[in-house]
Amino acid sequence: MSVPSSDGNKQTIKDLKALYLPLKTEIKSRLKEFERIWETGTEEDIFSEFAFCIMTPQSKARSCDAAVKSLLEKDLLVKGNVQQIAEKLRSKVRFHNTKAKNIVEARRIFTKKGELSVKPIIAQFPEVEEARKWLVGNIRGIGYKEASHFLRNIGFGKELAILDRHILKNLQGLKVINEIPTSLSRNKYLSIEKKMKEFAENVKIPLSHLDLLLWYKETNEIFK
Repeated sequence: MSVPSSDGNKQTIKDLKALYLPLKTEIKSRLKEFERIWETGTEEDIFSEFAFCIMTPQSKARSCDAAVKSLLEKDLLVKGNVQQIAEKLRSKVRFHNTKAKNIVEARRIFTKKGELSVKPIIAQFPEVEEARKWLVGNIRGIGYKEASHFLRNIGFGKELAILDRHILKNLQGLKVINEIPTSLSRNKYLSIEKKMKEFAENVKIPLSHLDLLLWYKETNEIFK
């Protein structure tokens, strides 16, 4: 895919690169932090990121992060039941009852011999795309966006796109896609992801950097 050539869009890409340069070091540092979660984090740390990503659909990232911290403070993320978790999510995330059920169900799937075992399950896959496919196919409440988000947040996001509304809006503005889809099937997700990868290569911004850059452009922060 070639970089769009209209004068207006050239200026948009120029602005994107200008925004990227002063943020590049901070973006690289944030991605290193994600990698350290996998390298040195506990099973609870890894599952915390998973729970965060389950919460994010139609909810603000900061509110989801606060909800995770609230669960951890009360030791409910690993030990709480659906009702206890839902109560902590109530004022912070949308669809708190459904998401609480999904967290508890995911915890059950990730528990082996009475202990959380997220790392061994993820590590068994030789390719990150296979891990993503397994997550989508086996855990309720997880689509390609959420699975990609989780894998990025534990250091495996170099080749994955997190196609949330912020990213899709910017991809449309950059003429990478013609329109924002009303829904994302597997094929549609992978098709847009491929286009985003090609665009990242053309503008010489790594895909994982581009995601955080576009997020910053919309939210004015580099978060997760």
